[in-house]
Amino acid sequence: MKPTYKSTAHFQDADGFYEQLLDAHLGLTREQSELLNARLILTLANQIGDAQVLADSIAMARDLPGELPPPTTARAPTAGR
Repeated sequence: MKPTYKSTAHFQDADGFYEQLLDAHLGLTREQSELLNARLILTLANQIGDAQVLADSIAMARDLPGELPPPTTARAPTAGR
């Protein structure tokens, strides 16, 4: 059974979360900020846990309007490798 996705805001305090996210990046270099984002994504992915939900979420995020380039078959280099 394919999971259903929330299409409306599901935050208890969206503005508060956004402020916390912005504050967490204060004073960080771009590299440190990207590392913080990666850690946050992995922490939240661990909370979700379901591999199909995670894969679908990645696909949904890629499909949102914005400035992302089209997907390619090449993977981005992994830090520390």
